[in-house]
Amino acid sequence: MMNAIEEGRLRASDEHAASTMSGYPMLLVLLAAGAAMVWTISQLIADNHNWMTIGGIIFWPLVFTFFSVGFYMLQPNQAAVITLFGTYKGTDRTDGLRWVLPWLGKHKVSVRANNFISDRIKVNDSRGNPIEMAAQVVWRVVDTAQAVFDVDDYKEFVRVQVEVAIRTVASRHPYDDFEHQDITLRGHLEEVGVELLREVRERLKVAGITVDECGFTHLAYAQEIASAMLRRQQAQAVVAARQTLVEGAVGMVEQALADLSKRDVVELDDERRAAMVSNLMVVLCGERDTQPVVNAGSLY
Repeated sequence: MMNAIEEGRLRASDEHAASTMSGYPMLLVLLAAGAAMVWTISQLIADNHNWMTIGGIIFWPLVFTFFSVGFYMLQPNQAAVITLFGTYKGTDRTDGLRWVLPWLGKHKVSVRANNFISDRIKVNDSRGNPIEMAAQVVWRVVDTAQAVFDVDDYKEFVRVQVEVAIRTVASRHPYDDFEHQDITLRGHLEEVGVELLREVRERLKVAGITVDECGFTHLAYAQEIASAMLRRQQAQAVVAARQTLVEGAVGMVEQALADLSKRDVVELDDERRAAMVSNLMVVLCGERDTQPVVNAGSLY
């Protein structure tokens, strides 16, 4: 049973350098073969039918075809995966004109940085709220053998794994938290972005791909709950603001009563002290401007 399981596992490929040649010396050989082929044809036209011309009309086209098939061109930050009848023989990363034996296959792979922006997807945060998210990822191929042989289509693999990583990270954190006890998606974008970067890198490692940069491009509540969550946020913000306002007002009233008693400005019994506290709290916590009332008679 264990052997069957091990046989069913993916055999990870490993990139190594291929045995290839510079194409410029072979280009000279190709030109020489072409010149010899033209000379042979000219001899046939001149009715010089000897064994050299007859053999040359067969030999030189074969030589020309043999060398011409092995050429390929590599741009900077481009690689070629070399195979022999389905067997991986190595990777050529040297740019310029290159040449290999004609029976070797050549598959070009770009190792440049690629910018990918995911579609907006609907996910659930840790509290079950539906939210919309999208991310931007800068990725590149670092192991061409893994990218070509270990996954079917590495570009499609990147797209799917980025979406899965976004869903995984979103399920670990709430979208927002006014109690400031949890790491939130909205309030801790840098921390969550680092977590997403680690998650995407781990998932793309099997394809020989690394991620240089990762971040969110869109983050919002889903449309069906956006208005309700906006009212909830506004209500929580109002409550938090009023709590801060009340705490400040209580401190100011306490200081005012202490200063009045300390300086012997006026003596207040419990009833008048309570009335003064009530008036000060109304003045300090009210949303409208206070209207002064002038008492021209007795204090009582």
